[in-house]
Amino acid sequence: MRLYQRRARQIGAAVIVVGLVVLVAWSFAISWYPSPKSYPFQGPSVSAANGVIEWPVIRGGGASFAYLTATIGADTRDPMFAANWSDVYAAGLRRGAIHVYSLCRLAADQANRFNTTVPYTEDSLPPAIVIDFEPGCAARPERDVVIGEIERLIATIETHMRKPVLLKVSRRFDTAYRVTAAIERPIWSVQNFFPPDYAARPWRMWQASDMRRIDGAPTMVHWNVVAP
Repeated sequence: MRLYQRRARQIGAAVIVVGLVVLVAWSFAISWYPSPKSYPFQGPSVSAANGVIEWPVIRGGGASFAYLTATIGADTRDPMFAANWSDVYAAGLRRGAIHVYSLCRLAADQANRFNTTVPYTEDSLPPAIVIDFEPGCAARPERDVVIGEIERLIATIETHMRKPVLLKVSRRFDTAYRVTAAIERPIWSVQNFFPPDYAARPWRMWQASDMRRIDGAPTMVHWNVVAP
């Protein structure tokens, strides 16, 4: 009986220790961001899923810019884009717009959706195109088709925004289609905590965390830094 009780206490103590370790690790992970000394220009990328954001508070937390989801595929406008676009500017932050690419829709239709949603402003950051395998789209065209469609999308958006686009390409998509090797545009790479090296060229921007907690945002946000 005593042996059983001793083992039970040992197991209970071990569970508590493990729980504390997990809690400390989680707390560190959601509060971590790259050193501003190494990466002076940092900021979130958000969508309507992040809720209503207090942009002056975000700026006070060290952000110098924000990227805002504007459109998804050819059919969807982010319902918070217009408000975020205005509020980010009012807070004194630089702002950029994001289009989420879909393999299931024509580039011309997607570009039209973006260009009729995002106004041209001379002071905006380069527009970004998020390129990944989206849920609900099973299409997997040949590489030449995909590269051609992305190039058409880029050309039309760049004509409207008058700036080269930024390509945010996931590791798995780049492995499948080698987009960063085929299209010479600045790269926005993605990897939590450690600088990524999967793209064919050095990244210009890095999504360093997809789980940062910061005052002013009701949910965790994606946190990004610009290459020094």
